[in-house]
Amino acid sequence: MRWYGLPCSTYTLLQFVKQGSSGTGNSWADATGDLNAALFIAQSGDQVWVAKGAYYPTNQLDRRIAFTIPSGVKVYGSFTGNETSVGQRDIKAQKSILSGNIGSKTDNSDNSYTVVLMKNADESTLLDGFIVADGTADGAGPSADKDRCGGGIYIDGSGQGNESKPKIQNCIFQNNYARDGGAAYVNGRGGVSNPTFINCEFQNNKVDLDGGAIFNDGRQRGIANAVFQGCLFSGNKANYGGALCNYGGKGQCNPLIKNCIFRNNEAFLRGGAIFNMDVEGEAKPVINDSQFVDNQAVAGEGIYTFSKPEAKEKSEQVKLKMN
Repeated sequence: MRWYGLPCSTYTLLQFVKQGSSGTGNSWADATGDLNAALFIAQSGDQVWVAKGAYYPTNQLDRRIAFTIPSGVKVYGSFTGNETSVGQRDIKAQKSILSGNIGSKTDNSDNSYTVVLMKNADESTLLDGFIVADGTADGAGPSADKDRCGGGIYIDGSGQGNESKPKIQNCIFQNNYARDGGAAYVNGRGGVSNPTFINCEFQNNKVDLDGGAIFNDGRQRGIANAVFQGCLFSGNKANYGGALCNYGGKGQCNPLIKNCIFRNNEAFLRGGAIFNMDVEGEAKPVINDSQFVDNQAVAGEGIYTFSKPEAKEKSEQVKLKMN
């Protein structure tokens, strides 16, 4: 492996991953083809560089295996395979795909439940420059279980004293499916889960229940205050919250949404773009300079808020721009 000296006698491990390679990961010329193996040995402060191509969490049929990113590790995709700096990448031209399509069936019934897992990840943890696709969290586990939530990525800060606040940027989440949170499940139940998504796209994700793209869960006195900056939500579908479902039951779920676009998302019941459930808690997103265009729902094409304590439901028809 290649090591880089840092102050205070510490070192950063830089690993190189390229599709079809079988090396040690020491350089692009000696890259490994096993991304999960590279992540397994990575420690806080390390970086993993991933070349273009498709990568799968496992070459077996264990649907519970995901790409697990350790706290403090930065994972960069979209390299050609000869760069010497992250800034040399062409993210739009070179596609690094993290795919849950591990099975042999023509449908998605044997795909990975969750493609990417981040648990108790600190603010220096990073996923940058990937397409995350084809996760299928259709399991029959309890509410918030990884088998049924977060087909694309599951960000876990649940439990007393736990906290997860990674950064995900320049990523596309597409064609993921779950019971709740098709692309991402942000689990802050009883703990804190405050990830930041920057310049990400959420396209054509869907669920059986709530949060076609994202389910933010602040229940059980937890906190789930995600940040979405410069993100696009398009073509996502759910019963409640075509793009986002914010659930603050006895907790706090107040995401910050800035410079985002919600277009052509659909809720079969309420909240074409966003559904807020603030039962005995808070679900009050802060929305700045964002656009809501052609979203659909039976009630609340843009945003729908349900508040049980006051026995009051509020539907906000937001179609163009909210400041």
